Amino acid sequence: MSLTPEQAKDVPSYIDIEFEKGIPVSLDGRKVGPLELMKVLNEIGSENGVGTIDIVENRLVGMKSRGVYETPGGTILYAAHRAMEKLVLDRDTMAQKNILSQKYAQLVYDGLWFTPLKDAIDAFVNVTQEKVTGVVRMKLYKGSATPVASKSKYSLYNEEFVTFGEDDVYNQSDAEGFINLFSLPLKIRAIMNEKLEKEGK
Repeated sequence: MSLTPEQAKDVPSYIDIEFEKGIPVSLDGRKVGPLELMKVLNEIGSENGVGTIDIVENRLVGMKSRGVYETPGGTILYAAHRAMEKLVLDRDTMAQKNILSQKYAQLVYDGLWFTPLKDAIDAFVNVTQEKVTGVVRMKLYKGSATPVASKSKYSLYNEEFVTFGEDDVYNQSDAEGFINLFSLPLKIRAIMNEKLEKEGK
């Protein structure tokens, strides 16, 4: 049974989880199988009050039900995996994955495991996980599981590319044309609204 945040340790725990193509493969630099990994994460998470949720949910038949669930290891893995995805996936892919994750959860909850739709989403997920490889450091403390560092050879983050200062990668003057084009629909809408107002419509 997990401890409450109040009962948890007074000092945080730090762990490193390594992923290969979206699959967790090691803990603190030591290769571990999925069962052992979950057992260890459940223990560490429980000591830090992580992973207890109290929710009201909708059953398949429509009625509301309340449940208290304990999943320390699952909570830690979810947060770590999401942190790695944020580092290596582009904006549109990440946004679409967030949308599909809701549908995927519904399919699994409703027992619709062997359906064409689930197979299709599985294929999407498999493609998105090709570059989800790297290490995430997690801080576990008083009920929270927080990613504090991540690294990957597939990282899309590069400080040289995102700087607002002078550099050889990005010409600041390029933004002017982009802003003009990006705002064009809003300008047209404003012009049309002004025209209609003048016509009294």
